[in-house]
Amino acid sequence: MEKISKHIGYKEATRSTTAIRLGIDNKPFEYELGNMKAIAENIFEPLRKWVGGAIKVTSFFRSEKLNQAIGGSVSSQHCQGRAIDIDDVYGYKTNAEMFNYIKNNLDFDNLIWEFGTDDNPDWIHISYVSNERNRGQVLRAIKENGKTKYLNYE
Repeated sequence: MEKISKHIGYKEATRSTTAIRLGIDNKPFEYELGNMKAIAENIFEPLRKWVGGAIKVTSFFRSEKLNQAIGGSVSSQHCQGRAIDIDDVYGYKTNAEMFNYIKNNLDFDNLIWEFGTDDNPDWIHISYVSNERNRGQVLRAIKENGKTKYLNYE
């Protein structure tokens, strides 16, 4: 497989330096691939069109073994191919602008302002289940006493 969507290649969607370093197989099955295609088509591609240029995918699919190795949540939607983390590294739009566009224009399961400042998150986490089952949950991740805490986004 070469493409998840028009602008996301299979290698980009499954790439992990941790998986390579630890020899972990990070290949999705058909179920996860279907979910990956759904979030790419319903979230990433409309966002990219609005942004007008490239968006860095920092994390997409994670096998359960990889997710465990990086200390991810045991219920991470990345393991189902239903979550994607993105970051503005190309300068077309800020993370805050992309976050607000998603929040106001796209149908998502959850959207997380990941750390950063009040003006701009370090990156954005978005998940997508289906138009019928998306919760539209908007959160902000902060560090408190060395642990990640999720607050309702105001």
